[in-house]
Amino acid sequence: MIMSRIEAPRDEVTGNLVDRLLSDLPAEAVLADPDVTVSYANDMASFCPAGTPAVVVLPRTVEQVQHVMRIATELRVPVVPQGARTGLSGAANASDGCIVLSLTKMDRILEINPVDRIAVVEPGVVNATLSRAVNELGLYYPPDPSSWEMCTIGGNIGTASGGLCCVKYGVTAEYVLGLDVVLADGRLMSTGRRTAKGVAGYDMTRLFVGSEGSLGIVVQATLALRPKPPEQLVLAAEFASGAAACDAVCRIMEGGHVPSLLELMDRTTVKAVNDLAHMGLPETTEALLLAAFDTTDPAADLAAVGALCEAAGASQVVPADDPAESELLLQARRLSLTALEAVKGTTMIDDVCVPRSRLGELLEGTERIAEKHRLTIGVVAHAGDGNTHPTVCFDAADPDESRCARESFDEIMALGLELGGTITGEHGVGVLKKEWLAREIGPVGVEMQRAVKGVFDPLGILNPGKLF
Repeated sequence: MIMSRIEAPRDEVTGNLVDRLLSDLPAEAVLADPDVTVSYANDMASFCPAGTPAVVVLPRTVEQVQHVMRIATELRVPVVPQGARTGLSGAANASDGCIVLSLTKMDRILEINPVDRIAVVEPGVVNATLSRAVNELGLYYPPDPSSWEMCTIGGNIGTASGGLCCVKYGVTAEYVLGLDVVLADGRLMSTGRRTAKGVAGYDMTRLFVGSEGSLGIVVQATLALRPKPPEQLVLAAEFASGAAACDAVCRIMEGGHVPSLLELMDRTTVKAVNDLAHMGLPETTEALLLAAFDTTDPAADLAAVGALCEAAGASQVVPADDPAESELLLQARRLSLTALEAVKGTTMIDDVCVPRSRLGELLEGTERIAEKHRLTIGVVAHAGDGNTHPTVCFDAADPDESRCARESFDEIMALGLELGGTITGEHGVGVLKKEWLAREIGPVGVEMQRAVKGVFDPLGILNPGKLF
């Protein structure tokens, strides 16, 4: 429902805020009906508190975003920027009385330049939309989160998201060349460059990537592109243990191979995918490893990797014959988190990243934690870069299961730190991992990060309560 100046009753504070916003925004851009605004309260994370927004604004222009921030600064109203709300850390959750600034209507691809190999986009552009647009010109935008059909570039930048291809191509941060950012007081700041190289001053662009909207509102991004690679071929290898599969990962990376994808699914995940989609994956396996190459001779690369898998104890190695069969295997991997959610109805998706050499220890430790709490925990992993997603399946209506789910989630993060890892490889901190960020970076690190935020957001109105 669209809220205008005269619709629906409002309290005095909210009414004044709405009226001030409508002074330079079209009525359709301002939503204040509580039945509507509540649907913008949270992202997809469990156990993350969310407040009640006073109003939701859907701007279409940079000037409209600037207007919102000027009003927010003047009235001291918190602002929570949002994309598609596919995040898994509560980073997009509303706070009480805030302005939710949804950037999904700013969804234009402004430029694709094949010579400079860049794309200039607004934050609401969906990842898959950009990927397909540049593919038509023989180019490639590598970052591909599992939610790529829904998630937006602005959200990807806010959480520094990754994806399946990170083992070869890297994460979002490596493709953001420059940004236009509206600051807390409404000023517009440009960072970075369009050029292939540039080292002028501090790297302010990287500072905003992963900042979860706590330093400014990204309204435009200049992104690096690559030449479109050949279609990849995928190999599936079955293992009798997670340790053997992780040994194969180590052998592949130590051997100097550069797969475009190296993913692991444990037996719990394989069964969940089969139950959901009847894909015929081998449920007798304890771990299924998927390796892909997009080189000029992928079959030869797969053969070499297949031999390494067999040396590590693979019971069966099956290379795909063509891209269609490869895509079917990748679809099974992309369904993993959806399938695990169907096991009990609710999931807590961890995001621990460890050195590749410690990956097997993390899997073994997660299995012990699952047994201790008598929970189903499926593990799916970007094995090639050590980024794991232990996914706790539980019944949210059962208080004991919910408590155990939270405890097991924390124990997995503690294990990751013990193994020399990090609490988040690509999902961000948000609300869910605030306490764990402080443990990872220490008190001096927290102090310095808070000091940086104070420079950009002295009133503390930008996405308050997130990160720390």
